[in-house]
Amino acid sequence: MDVFTASDGTRIAYRDSGGAAGRTPIVLLHGLMAHSGFFAAQDALADALGLQGAIGVGWSLGATVLWHVLAGAAAGRFAGAVVVDMTARVKNDAEWDLGLSPEAVAARSAAIAGDYEGFALSAGQAIFAQPVTAEHRGLADWAAGEFAKGDAAAMASVWASLIRQDVRGLLEGISHPTLIVHGAQSNLYGEDNADHLVAALPHARAVRFEKSGHAPHLEEPELFNATLKDFADGLSLARSTQTTGI
Repeated sequence: MDVFTASDGTRIAYRDSGGAAGRTPIVLLHGLMAHSGFFAAQDALADALGLQGAIGVGWSLGATVLWHVLAGAAAGRFAGAVVVDMTARVKNDAEWDLGLSPEAVAARSAAIAGDYEGFALSAGQAIFAQPVTAEHRGLADWAAGEFAKGDAAAMASVWASLIRQDVRGLLEGISHPTLIVHGAQSNLYGEDNADHLVAALPHARAVRFEKSGHAPHLEEPELFNATLKDFADGLSLARSTQTTGI
């Protein structure tokens, strides 16, 4: 695992896979309690981390990070974005109901603080469509175990930061072509959330993964990879057409 130091001194670990010249780089940003291993099924898409003309793929928490990047100074390094089962605001209020209820947010906060291991083990199972199928049982057990290895204090801090985020004001200024990936059986965010993102982002469309919960890239990896490749190919074709004037 490589590490780079950000401008504010933060050390960030990353894994650079592949190296085929002339291909579109893909930057994969994982969710809360996860790590790069949760994108193992996407190794088949491995390419050079050139960070020019890249496609950012943000899963859950990673999508919130990606939206901030695409609305910031580094936006020009990205050609497109893929958002995997995430909402623009996690905590609901009287005027927003596409996230989690205040009661659910409070319960999660208390569980992370009071019994992190128990919460992580349960959450690792819950990211999959329920009930977990025999096909995914081993993967769900692995995910739960990996979640539980996290540092409780660090995860509590990241979660506290996440529930304060509200990126709705950023979305209309993000002009990157965006693919909204929605798990039809997600127990976190529904199809109405995907509809909101398509309407809020200037150049977005949604794709529904019928057999998936919160983690389509884990649950339907072949379909996810094919969908991502088609999206990347479409961006490459569009850039080529613009360059040649055809």
